[in-house]
Amino acid sequence: MLELENIYQENCLDTLSRLPADVIDMTITSPPYDDLRDYNGYHFPVEEIAAGLFAKTKPGGVVVWVVGDRTVNGNETLSSFRHALTFQDAGFRVHDTMIYAKNNPIPSDCGKRYRQCFEYMFCFSKGQPKTFNPLMQPIKQEKAFKSFRITKVGRNDLAHDHVAPKERKVNNIFFYNVGTSSSKDKIAFEHPAIFPEQLVEDQIQTWTDEGDLVYDCFMGSGTTAKVAHLLKRRWFGSEISDEYVRIAHARLAAHISDRKFFASK
Repeated sequence: MLELENIYQENCLDTLSRLPADVIDMTITSPPYDDLRDYNGYHFPVEEIAAGLFAKTKPGGVVVWVVGDRTVNGNETLSSFRHALTFQDAGFRVHDTMIYAKNNPIPSDCGKRYRQCFEYMFCFSKGQPKTFNPLMQPIKQEKAFKSFRITKVGRNDLAHDHVAPKERKVNNIFFYNVGTSSSKDKIAFEHPAIFPEQLVEDQIQTWTDEGDLVYDCFMGSGTTAKVAHLLKRRWFGSEISDEYVRIAHARLAAHISDRKFFASK
């Protein structure tokens, strides 16, 4: 087993090859796609990655795969759907298709179409998810209603029993700020496309419990590592770019004081 709380500077397939089977509770990542398909000059073999993650994910574990599409010559690439089908072919269930909607997308001239302001967050599960801690939101009510029973002689109120619940699960469309309002860590923005920290927090809290093992196969600026650590999850990651590893190490130093966390290959 690899040492945890580390970012391994290598291709994620190399990291996965050194893991025993069925050890990862959750993977959360945003892979390179379309114009980033050759990640800093490195090939991105999505079929091999999907198969590798399936082998190393625990039964009931999940992969949250955040991906979008480019429009090239007026035609959307549909890379997101191709990835979903690839993971399904590898053995995963497409458990949920969530939407990551951007509150403040970068202004752009979209021509004869609406501005693209969302990405997909696919939750791929290895069987039925073993953990689900749904995010809840309060239900606004003008007043509370008592339940009642109709009998042959009239209506009997049932005291202290309210029909309407006080909260409900959130929907699967999530809205997040992007850019400089998505993190207070200024160094993180040396990376071209960082995760909103709240997105990672919401997903880790939903699909894992404290002590579970979280992996990011494209660690980038270290958002997954930071959030997993603060939420008391074990974590590790892979990142092939030495520049991104440097950014992640510098960012994490403010949150994780023990330098043993920063060992790499």
